[in-house]
Amino acid sequence: MTRTLLLMSTLIAVLSLSCHLFAESAALPAKGSEQGAVKTAPVMLERVAIFSIPAYHRYSADERAAKISERIAKAAQDYSLRIDTITTEETDISTEVVAGQRFIMSVYDTDARTAGVTRQQLASQHAARIRAAIDRYRQERAPKAIAHGIIMCGIATAALLVALLLVRMLFRWLVTLSAAQMFRPIRLQKFELLNLEEVRALFGTVMRAIRLVLVLVLLYIYTTFVLDALPWSRPFSNGILQYVLVPVKTMQLKVVEYIPNLIFLIVLAVVSKYALKFMKVIAIEVERGNITFAGFYREWAKPTYKIARFLFIAFVAVVAFPYFPGSQSPAFKGISIFIGVLLSLGSTSTVSNVVAGLDMTYRRAYLQGDWIKVGELIGEVTRTRLLVTHLRTFKNEEVVFPNAVLLNSHVINYTSLARLHGLILHTSVTIGYTTPWRQVHALLLQAAERTPGVLREPLPFVLQTGLDDFYIRYELNAYTDVPEEMPVIYSHLHQNIQDLFNEFGVQIMSPHYMLDPACPATVPKEQWYAPPATPPVST
Repeated sequence: MTRTLLLMSTLIAVLSLSCHLFAESAALPAKGSEQGAVKTAPVMLERVAIFSIPAYHRYSADERAAKISERIAKAAQDYSLRIDTITTEETDISTEVVAGQRFIMSVYDTDARTAGVTRQQLASQHAARIRAAIDRYRQERAPKAIAHGIIMCGIATAALLVALLLVRMLFRWLVTLSAAQMFRPIRLQKFELLNLEEVRALFGTVMRAIRLVLVLVLLYIYTTFVLDALPWSRPFSNGILQYVLVPVKTMQLKVVEYIPNLIFLIVLAVVSKYALKFMKVIAIEVERGNITFAGFYREWAKPTYKIARFLFIAFVAVVAFPYFPGSQSPAFKGISIFIGVLLSLGSTSTVSNVVAGLDMTYRRAYLQGDWIKVGELIGEVTRTRLLVTHLRTFKNEEVVFPNAVLLNSHVINYTSLARLHGLILHTSVTIGYTTPWRQVHALLLQAAERTPGVLREPLPFVLQTGLDDFYIRYELNAYTDVPEEMPVIYSHLHQNIQDLFNEFGVQIMSPHYMLDPACPATVPKEQWYAPPATPPVST
């Protein structure tokens, strides 16, 4: 309870002092103020305004005020000059304010007309204010006043340290309190908006923000008080609040002026949000096949949605751009142009890959899950993106191709036609002229029949692709609808070809032929399972 009362007292003192400082800063005459239609400038002594004067003939108000301020400052610093010697003297055209033999300023009839009094009255008022300003200037710089200011600075420093320590202790106590079972999860009926840890984290964030504000307020009070304690820094004490309030007032005015634009942007954002949601729902339903369009494939739904979303967001950005604060400023336009140049120079390859990705998608060159061959690499398409395409090889390796590479490469799709008509697997053997070609055809077709994964319909077939010098080249062609099992099917097919040709004593004359052996180069059946091979168990 004591800490709470201390905190409340500190806040009340801060608000009171802030209001007092604001009133003082608002009471200061502004430089370059106008009295009616006449521009005036303040005469200053150590940044404190004494009075204001208008222009006269070829001297502007600022130039005239600067010269008078300089003379008053020299008179104030000359302690041999008594204050009571500051009087007025009449001339033919003006009333002069002098300090003994020292000239301070001249008051003309135009000055009096601006102030609405006689020339002599205005000169007397100026002389009295100059005497008061010099007297205050000298009193503030008296040794006793300086010593008092230094003592007050020390007291203020000690008070600041004590206040910071109390703030630290208070917030440590609050953090300790938060660790206790004082919080509960925030729920909306059965839905948990924030769990216990998130509530505690939110409380900690709020406490840190409040502590930061308190520390800044204490530092502001301390700085203002210390600056006001010594005469050399006193003119800056009132200016601190002004430096803070001027930007705040400016921002407040700008925010009020910006409210119509803000309302337009909020309405535009809400409408755009629901328009994008509607587009997404349509794209999902097209992709699922619930909505169909003639000549539009389901796999086009997602990329088309992405393109439409990008164009829609770009259109919304163009519409909203003039309503953003600072959009018409040269700096904002310059930054926009600079960013545009950077993107245009640095995104050439990115744009080419995006265009290539869209081109490959709408060409339907391959779909996700298809087995394709790019160069010498065969793999399954596992993911297609705007920039790259991911392939998984038979060896379970992931290969990432930029879409521009795929667009400029020769791509073979093993899956697209295999779904309807089957993929033809083919392999070649070379057999001598002494073996009847009909026997070779029968052996090859029988090997295809024994191979799992080979379709019975359409039927396998054999082509004689060459009559070479020493042998005939035969090509076995067989259909399959599982291209992802090509390596295994090829392996079994080659095994069956070897077994059948060995079983019927037909010599395969590959890879090179030198001369006819004394007997065919085949493996007898009884040696097919020579150690360490294990023969299959007969059932």
